[in-house]
Amino acid sequence: MSQRTERIDELLRQEIGQALERELADPGIGFVTVTDVETSPDLAHARVWVSVIGTEEQRKETLAALRRAMPYVRHGLNSKIRLRRIPELDVRLDDSIERGTRVLHLINELEAGRDPEEAAAPLESLPTPVPRLPHEGDVPEPDSAALPVPKAGSRRKHGPPSGRGAKAGSKAGSKPGSKPGRGDGRRGGR
Repeated sequence: MSQRTERIDELLRQEIGQALERELADPGIGFVTVTDVETSPDLAHARVWVSVIGTEEQRKETLAALRRAMPYVRHGLNSKIRLRRIPELDVRLDDSIERGTRVLHLINELEAGRDPEEAAAPLESLPTPVPRLPHEGDVPEPDSAALPVPKAGSRRKHGPPSGRGAKAGSKAGSKPGSKPGRGDGRRGGR
C-alpha cells in the first residue's frame, strides 16, 4: 500500500466519521465508530469498517441504516475531499473489539481460577471498566496532600511582570511627549 493510499484512507476515515456524527439524523444508526477504511488500489471502492456498540439486533439494524446512508455520505464527501472520484463505500462490521472483549473475559476467568469454558460469554460488546490492580514496577501516583500549595497573595493575577519600570503609572524608560502604550516610538510609531 502506498503512502498516498494510506493518507486517503485516513482522510476518508476522519471525514466519514464526522459525517456520521454531525450530518446524519437517522434514528436507526446507533453508537458507531469508524475504525478503518481500506481503499482499492484504483480508488474505485472503499471498505468502511465500523464498530457498533449494542446487542446483535441493534448492530444489524445500525449496519442496515449505514448502508442506506452511504450514498448520502459519499455525495457529501465530494465537497470535502479533493479527489477525481470518490470511491464507492461498502460498510463492514469490525468485530475486533468484541474478540478483544472475549479474550479479556477469558483472562479474567483464568485469573479467578474458574474454567473459562463453563463461564457464560459476555452479553456486552465492550468490557466494563474495572479498577486496575497495582503491579510491580508501577510508578506511584503523587499524593495530593504532598503537593505544594501556593501562599495567598503570592501570585499576581493582573499587571505586567515585576521588574524595572513595572509599577503601574511608572513612566520609567519613556521619552517626554510619547503617548502612553506606544513605547518609545521607535517601533511602529506614527
